[in-house]
Amino acid sequence: MRRRTSISARTAAAIGTALAAVVAATAAAQGATAAPTPKPPRTPQSVEYFTGPDSHPRQTTVPAPEPLSPVDKAGIAADGDVTPIVQSGPVDSKLDVVFVGDGYTEAQQEDFHAAIRAKWAKMTEVEPYASYTGLFNVWAVDAVSRDSGVSGDPTQDIVRDTALGSAFFCDGTERLLCVDTNKVESYAAKAPAADLVVVLSHSTKYGGAGYNDVSSQVGYEGIATASSDNDQSDQIAVHETGHSLGKLADEYDYGQPGTYTGPEPAETNLSTLSADEMTGRQQKWYRWIGQESPDGGTVGAYEGGGYYQFGLNRPTENSIMRTLGREFNLPGREAMIAGFYRHASVLTSSVDSARGLSRDQRIRVTPAARAEVWWYVDGHEVTAARGRTTVEPGSLGVPADGRTHTVTAKAADRTHAVRTPALRKALSASLTWHVTG
Repeated sequence: MRRRTSISARTAAAIGTALAAVVAATAAAQGATAAPTPKPPRTPQSVEYFTGPDSHPRQTTVPAPEPLSPVDKAGIAADGDVTPIVQSGPVDSKLDVVFVGDGYTEAQQEDFHAAIRAKWAKMTEVEPYASYTGLFNVWAVDAVSRDSGVSGDPTQDIVRDTALGSAFFCDGTERLLCVDTNKVESYAAKAPAADLVVVLSHSTKYGGAGYNDVSSQVGYEGIATASSDNDQSDQIAVHETGHSLGKLADEYDYGQPGTYTGPEPAETNLSTLSADEMTGRQQKWYRWIGQESPDGGTVGAYEGGGYYQFGLNRPTENSIMRTLGREFNLPGREAMIAGFYRHASVLTSSVDSARGLSRDQRIRVTPAARAEVWWYVDGHEVTAARGRTTVEPGSLGVPADGRTHTVTAKAADRTHAVRTPALRKALSASLTWHVTG
């Protein structure tokens, strides 16, 4: 894992001041002969925000951040220690969540790590996270701020100098907690891998945001922000992962008359079809219709969603994709599990499958929770080894004949929470080793 040496805020400030002087002097020398280059227009960023616990979220746009200056780049390059918080396995076979802190001084980085542990514990109380914690690695990336706390806390006139520029009252909206996403991306890139990024801003004030439109520009699934020490802000992060990992749409409307007239939505949890139409055509969440859902009531077709009051249906009356503090409904839970497995594997092993093995070398595998394991020699199942996670090729029946044979482990998650065949494909995996008898 890459490590970076931390520097004090005072040292960072000195470096930044010196670089700023150089940049200013260079600009002054060039300015006498060259006209300033016009800045390219910045595309506004779409964000989702939350006015309070148990509320419907809202959508808005905010100005995109300025490109990073040389001073910014130098400061970030010298900062950003990486600490593993949860290690479940190799980064290429796990879903890697990166937490970046803001508003924590150099002396408060352990407080940031404690906040991550507390927030992750709350997030993993929610299903399907609770059943799949073994699929995740969690990383902390330290961002040292000059000031403790964040701007806009408690009132709009409060301004603090922080590493990521966290601020309430973003674009005039009190609970909208914005950050400089360019800086967030630079810090997140220091982690060994990043599939999901969460910014914990040092505050007890309720608030957060979801930047899901950045996912096409970076190598991970969006950015969520949340107050570090508010005991209900974890729901913001969970809702945002519904978009990023589950690819779920919002199931709320704005409470104003509006009728959707467009094509069938691509998202799995919105439809123009009624429950009977879905069943008849075998489309969308028809496999779940009539089933009791963990967010309450039964799965059907409830009008209102995707910001429209009419013309779009959602699977249940009130899931977490509609109101914070709720559970994922059955179609949403299914989509989340498929999203987990888009980044994590159902089967991993510390034994290199590219290296040849002997008959007496032990093979150990780690299946996901609830996954079943089968073993094969040269394509034929060894039924006596079903369910085992540690084997020796000789005990499986690999003969001592001097030839090369294959030993294969297969695993599949047979959870009843996933019914769609296309999604179930991601819930199985295999590993093969070449063994000389």
